[in-house]
Amino acid sequence: MATQPQSTGIAPTAKLRLILDSIRFEHTIFALPFAYLGMVLAARGLPTLPQFLWITVAMASARTLAMSANRIIDRRLDALNPRTAGRPLPTGRLKLGEMAVLAAVSLAVLLVAAAQLNALALALAPVAAVVVVGYSYTKRFTWASHFILGWADGIAPAGAWIGVTGSLAWEPVLMAFAVATWIGGFDILYACQDYRFDVERGLHSIPQRFGIAAALVWARGMHLLTAAALLGLGLWLGLGFPYYIGWALASALLVYEHRLVSPTDLSRLNMAFFNVNGYIAIIVFVFTFASIYV
Repeated sequence: MATQPQSTGIAPTAKLRLILDSIRFEHTIFALPFAYLGMVLAARGLPTLPQFLWITVAMASARTLAMSANRIIDRRLDALNPRTAGRPLPTGRLKLGEMAVLAAVSLAVLLVAAAQLNALALALAPVAAVVVVGYSYTKRFTWASHFILGWADGIAPAGAWIGVTGSLAWEPVLMAFAVATWIGGFDILYACQDYRFDVERGLHSIPQRFGIAAALVWARGMHLLTAAALLGLGLWLGLGFPYYIGWALASALLVYEHRLVSPTDLSRLNMAFFNVNGYIAIIVFVFTFASIYV
């Protein structure tokens, strides 16, 4: 069993940078636009300022909780995986206790933010917390872990809808499905990097279970469902023509991302996963928001 090195003295600003890097805080961009999508569709425009602020805080804290818990739960696996061995927790640049405090504070902030929105948001916040934390265990026993991660991220638009209306409807369920298939599909692609490690360690994933070539087919199928769900959402809600321009652009980017990778060449996977994904999230939100006023 790998031993965790002891953390050495690090300046507070450097420590903060390590924490933000460890939880990939900048990738909150993936979650927030879809949370805002649920928010503006529920309000049919701009929500109140307190709703906007507390939804933002809730989504950011939920993602921070998910990432910090993942780093804690997977710290021993991360230390063994060449791709992740340099992360701050396995190398000892961050202490386990520091990451645990971050997770606890994030959970507390999530509950406070949900309480400021409405009773249903507060009642469902612990459920959301269990889902986003529990996901990290799933690859130990099922190759369906990608779908569970997708649904964990799919909470964002549904949660924002609840934050505005205080109730749940079928429209945000369809939004959640679109996000779940989008994120789940890309998690399948991302897991292709760890194919050999997963096979060696007995971890479960679609690439490990079916092979990399089949995994790429699974991911394409998931993203076809994403495009179909987003199109159906626009038709269901009667959104204006800018929505369909954004849908077409996002769908084209999904196609482009799949052209960046192949079973024999995953070298551009990070470009597909991090860069283009961020563009898709922003495009869908911006064009949806524009369509409400047309």
